[in-house]
This record gives sequence, C-alpha cells and structure tokens, in this order.
Amino acid sequence: MSARVEHTDVGAYALGLLEAGDKRAFEAHLATCPACTAELAELSGMAGVLTGVGPIEPDAADEPAESRVVDLFRRRKAADRRTRRGTLVIGVAAAVTLVAGGIAVGAGLGPAPQPIAEGAHHPGAGPAEQFYEEGTPAVGISTSGVRGGVVYESKKWGTHAALKLEGVKGPLECELIAVAKNGARKSMTGWAVPPPGYGVEGQPNPLYMHGGSAWSADQIDRFEVVTSTGATLLTVDI
Repeated sequence: MSARVEHTDVGAYALGLLEAGDKRAFEAHLATCPACTAELAELSGMAGVLTGVGPIEPDAADEPAESRVVDLFRRRKAADRRTRRGTLVIGVAAAVTLVAGGIAVGAGLGPAPQPIAEGAHHPGAGPAEQFYEEGTPAVGISTSGVRGGVVYESKKWGTHAALKLEGVKGPLECELIAVAKNGARKSMTGWAVPPPGYGVEGQPNPLYMHGGSAWSADQIDRFEVVTSTGATLLTVDI
C-alpha cells in the first residue's frame, strides 16, 4: 500500500494491517480528521466488532485480505447503526405507550365519584349557584308568578348577593337592584333572559346570578328584580 492516506484506512489501521509508511501517514491524517477519529473509536475492540458478522460473500474471495477485513468493519458498523436506530424507535414508542397507559391507569384507579347529596349543588355549579345553595336564602315576593330568593353576605367592600330566579319568561332584560333604607337604588348586576326563559316549560332549570354593592348589608332594605321597561318581577326583603 502506498503512503497515500484514505479515509477507508480506519479499519485497516484499527487491525494493525497498515504498512509502516501507511501507518505513519494515517496517524498524521488522524490528528486532523475528526471523522476518522470518531470512526476509529467506534471500531475499537476487535472481538466485539467482529461478533455476529456474516460470512464473506463468495465473489469477494478474490479480494485482498485487507479489503475483506475492512469490509467486515464497514458492514458491522452499518449494522450497529441500524440497531441503535431501531432501539431508539422502540424506546420512544415504549415511552409514549407508558405515558398514555399511565394516564389511562391513573384515571381508572382514581377514587369512585361520590353520590351527590339530595339538595346539594351539582359538581358543575357556578359560583352564583354554589353560594346560593350553601346559604340561607331570603325568599322573594312576586305577583307575576316569578319565584326566587337572594342569599347575601357582608364584605369589606360592601355586600355580595346571589339570586335564584324561576318562572321568568323571555325575552327580557333584567337587573338585580339594591334598594337602600333611604330609598336610593343601585344596580348590582344585569342579564338577558332568552326564550323560553328559566324555570318554565321547555327550560326547567332556574337562573342563578350574583353581583355586588358598595353598600353594607345594614344599609340595604331590600333587593328587587326589575326589567328594562321598569316592571318589578320579584321583591326580596331583608
């Protein structure tokens, strides 16, 4: 072999098959070639490299011994790379399966849902419904068939109130009004009632709303539900 350096000399160099001149030339090349350096590291360990390598093809019998050995390295290296890629794919798939399985198992092993106590609010209740159902409502008075009540509490900033309304037919625009003992009036919240309404045939569920007033509870005389046209649907004395 001449002293001309080839990248394909890595396998021969690893096996000690290069002649002295070629060996020196390759070592000089190795010092400046990261690719050959990395390949040489992968080919280290003769016994491990040659394990599992298939027999040399019949048409390769006439090739020089050095070429056949280097070819064994090349084929083994390619096989190792395929194995690593396959292992990586299998590992990723297994990880995904475990994560998905963990979620499913976690959901399956969780505590069974507890029955809802009679009269308690359902788990999907909004804050207005929850506050109302947990309190003691003041029952409203109506001459129009509307039913409902208000639960209220004092806050540092004023008064928080939750309203339950049934038997109201839409379409309407309504407000919950706080009426002070001195007769002043302030809107606490407003909403629209779409047809058919709330707590009526075709829509049996009641409406829950909540709002606030800057007045303290001891300043308020009553709450009123009024429409945008000025009609009073419900009066709740406190």
